[in-house]
Amino acid sequence: MKSKMSKRILLSVALFAGVVAAPASVMAATPVHNIVLVHGAWVNGSGWKPVYDILVKDGYHVSIAEHPLTSFNDDVTAVKRIVDMQDGPTILVGHSYGGAIITDVGNDPKVVGLVYIAAHALDQGETEVGNTKRFPNATSMTHDVKKTADGFLYLEPSRYPADFAADLPLKQAEFEANAQELTAASVFNSPAGQPAWKTKPSWYAVAMDDRIINPDLERMYAKRAHSTTIEVPGASHSVYESHPKEVAALIEEAAKNAMH
Repeated sequence: MKSKMSKRILLSVALFAGVVAAPASVMAATPVHNIVLVHGAWVNGSGWKPVYDILVKDGYHVSIAEHPLTSFNDDVTAVKRIVDMQDGPTILVGHSYGGAIITDVGNDPKVVGLVYIAAHALDQGETEVGNTKRFPNATSMTHDVKKTADGFLYLEPSRYPADFAADLPLKQAEFEANAQELTAASVFNSPAGQPAWKTKPSWYAVAMDDRIINPDLERMYAKRAHSTTIEVPGASHSVYESHPKEVAALIEEAAKNAMH
């Protein structure tokens, strides 16, 4: 009799454990709902609109972090503010210099995955200037980057379409050239702190015709971080605008797999 009762108790415990475990399993398989998009230098958040539209249509909660490009600390603080507003696990996406920002902000407990779009994924102590010297980009061979008297950099507007956005319609690239956000030169020399990609999963999109970041530098970043990587043929530095479907698909892959 005791033996039968013990078996019933064990069976009940096992069933209860199964009921308790099931929701946890379902939760683990649930895609991350929150996505924060971070722009790079010489642009603002509006360039994310094609990717934003796809992600929102597919049911994600998407926020675009506008940061001032006045100093690395100012930019990190601005992006952290948007991450703090999220209601749960978050995928953090960075383009270009935005990659340096998400590498830092990504240490936040809410961030569960990082997506680099033709972006800098610095290791501790590295700078963008230092890595560009190791892997020179096409634009660095020119005099297209100009500096204001108060230490802000910008791309010569007449050269912006070719250097930054060669695969966008010319009228659009020209508008963006004249709407570019000037960026404090200091951000490119700011040494990186502890990188989030060492402890969190990452994804990377290499823009194969990038003139702002050497595609080989992008590949180095992706390989070093063990990122799930795609390469986008013919893509300029503006890959997130010119190839939004591929970029959005990579972000969604991150959202579906970051917590598995």
